[in-house]
Amino acid sequence: MVSPSRTLPSAPATPDRPSHSPATPRWRRYRWGLVPGAIALLVGGIALYRIVGPTDAPPELTAALPVEAVTVDAVSEYTTQREYTGELVAGRSSQLGFERPGTVVTVLVDEGDRVVAGQPLARLDIRTLAAQRQQLAAQQAAAQAQLQELEVGPRQEDIATAQATVAEIEQQLALATLQRDRRADLHARGAISREELDREVFNTSALESRLAQAQSQLRELQNGTRIEQLAAQTAQVDQAAASLRQVEVDLDKSVLRAPFDGVVSARSVDEGGVVAGGQTVLSLVEAGPLEAKVGVPPAVADTLREGETVTVTVSDRPYSATITALLPELDATSRTVTVVLQVAAADLTVGQTVRLRLTATQPTEGIWLPTTALVPSERGLWSVYVLTEPETESPDEATDVYSVSRRDVEVVHTEGDRALVRGTLQPGEPTITSGAHRMVPGQLVQWAP
Repeated sequence: MVSPSRTLPSAPATPDRPSHSPATPRWRRYRWGLVPGAIALLVGGIALYRIVGPTDAPPELTAALPVEAVTVDAVSEYTTQREYTGELVAGRSSQLGFERPGTVVTVLVDEGDRVVAGQPLARLDIRTLAAQRQQLAAQQAAAQAQLQELEVGPRQEDIATAQATVAEIEQQLALATLQRDRRADLHARGAISREELDREVFNTSALESRLAQAQSQLRELQNGTRIEQLAAQTAQVDQAAASLRQVEVDLDKSVLRAPFDGVVSARSVDEGGVVAGGQTVLSLVEAGPLEAKVGVPPAVADTLREGETVTVTVSDRPYSATITALLPELDATSRTVTVVLQVAAADLTVGQTVRLRLTATQPTEGIWLPTTALVPSERGLWSVYVLTEPETESPDEATDVYSVSRRDVEVVHTEGDRALVRGTLQPGEPTITSGAHRMVPGQLVQWAP
């Protein structure tokens, strides 16, 4: 009996050959097409090798970063320039007004007018004062006339009149005395009453008093004027004169005058306005060299002297100025010393800003560097990178390759794009000025001095 497995036919191997034989010619053609490209690459590589040439430089030197550096020198001092700001003011300025109240009748100037010292600027109504002056003048004249009369003394006519009065009273007294004596005799005999006698006695006493008064007046006229009377009348004359002078002063103060040569900067009152004493009517600024007041620190003020000539700037234009004063007190707000300068320039205006630029020399040792050479360091310091000789020599002596080292420094002063530093940096050391923030100690760099 035959097994079924033996009945299965085996797979023929010949049919596979015809399937691969057709691709063989195409592959050969592709392979032969790559040959020209390979030859071209080989030729190009040989040409490039001949152009560039071989290099034996170590990898570290090939990667050296080109940098810019400067050789620094030490200085023993430096100069600083500081600018201080102030304002132009007039040498003198006043707010003008009347000392007494009144009605303004005339304003003689306007804003911008130039005036001279003593020139009338405005007037008040003076009608009341004029009447008062006339009255006081009359009183003074009367007092003066009476004083002159006392100084000359009594007239003879007055003395004669006084003598006649005395004589008349003496006669009346003699008659009264005779009548009194008769009445006394009659009363003693009981012919008249006591009342009639008393009447005659009283009449006699009255005439005696009148006679004494008349005789005193006569003696006064005969002796002349008493010193006390002259003094009293002189005082009255002086009082009248003082009152008149006071009115004259008030009249003079009714005219507002310019205290100095200047320019009217403001007019506050017009005609017809009623003003109080001291109220501003006009504002006046002096016409002359302007003054600049600039505040500077006390240490800077100590370096300035009165009479020194400096340069100030107004609206970007330089002007020569002279220091006229250094005020002795510090400004309460800015804590600065006020420097007063006289600026002789006709084209300047009060209120303009003025700038004073001062140069000072500071005795400090250090090294000037561009600010681009500074790199922030620790504890508020800064660092710079300098070039030192590398530990390994370059096979090619023409290549300037250096090693980077760090130096810690302190910034003493800055001025524009440069800084004055001091620290471990030594004069003459080449210092990197660009790209310092990318440097690390020990890095190799290239520098062409």
